[in-house]
Amino acid sequence: MISCAAAKSLQAILMPRARPQKRTLLTPRSIYAFLDQHVVGQERAKRVLAVAAYGHVRRCGLPPERKGQIRKSNVLLIGPTGSGKTHLVRMLSLVLDVPLSIADATEYTEAGYYGKDVEQMVAELLHRANHSVAEAQRGIIFLDEIDKLARRTQSYKTGGGTRDIGGEGVQQSLLKVLEGRELLVPASLSPQPGRQDVVQVDTSDILFVAAGTFADLFERERPSSRIGFGDKEQVSHSRELSTEDLLGYGMLSELLGRLPVRVQLAPLSEDDLCQILAGPNDALLSEYQTLLALDQVQADFSDGALREIAQAALRQGLGARSLRGLCEQVCHDLLFEAPERRGQRIVIDEQYVRARVG
Repeated sequence: MISCAAAKSLQAILMPRARPQKRTLLTPRSIYAFLDQHVVGQERAKRVLAVAAYGHVRRCGLPPERKGQIRKSNVLLIGPTGSGKTHLVRMLSLVLDVPLSIADATEYTEAGYYGKDVEQMVAELLHRANHSVAEAQRGIIFLDEIDKLARRTQSYKTGGGTRDIGGEGVQQSLLKVLEGRELLVPASLSPQPGRQDVVQVDTSDILFVAAGTFADLFERERPSSRIGFGDKEQVSHSRELSTEDLLGYGMLSELLGRLPVRVQLAPLSEDDLCQILAGPNDALLSEYQTLLALDQVQADFSDGALREIAQAALRQGLGARSLRGLCEQVCHDLLFEAPERRGQRIVIDEQYVRARVG
């Protein structure tokens, strides 16, 4: 008879040990190829992010004495709503296999005021990394709505003492985080009364990707400005914003210097929206076709129906964000009647769509 302890030791010897998985060495082309499979359009943004991500991975793999030779390349994404900024960064974290934390810049205030401190975004990344400091220090923090932190007061010109606690003050606090600093972040996301445990995290290897619409800058470029319900003129996002434009908007030069990689996204076209609806990867309409197929109802969308939905999205001016709401309007009656229409095949054409989205 073999004792229980001896049996466990024998089993440990006979069974092969699980080897730790090695991370595959990615190249800019392979990162771009992955992004191209999951993100429609935005070719320049995908190339810029691929290069920045490759440099981030290579820098994280260097020994500490050589990391100082390569500066970190944080990214600033500028583009209209619904152009794919958040989706780009989410797919980038998947291909790099690193933790991702998505933060909203409007939640943070200057230290000492009610709201989140900037150290909280690092704590959220640590939470996403399952409290592994090593994994968090090579992760990505996506800071959305960075344009909402623009300077809102003129105290820097008049010499007044008005504090901009949700704008310039937060920009000043972000400088040390973006540059790279050892921070003491709370170990728990929920506020606890009394003493709270803290963890030391170095942000030198964390890749920061900031994003904003900067819509007011493009509004100034409109040839005419009318007030009322008759103004249906589309805002052009073709002009490249310069550093002087961003400084005049209210962004600090020190903050822009810590976001050296800058890329401007274009609004999605009608063809891009049609590809999002019925493309080969993660098509939006395939979700509704799957729901209908559960009730044995086959739904086919014609090319004209796709064009009608895409044109309705362009009229709303919300980009890809409006597609799901439009699909809900189009498929609402079908989803309601699906159990009674079991075994039928339904073709959705442009007239069907036009009658439901106006």
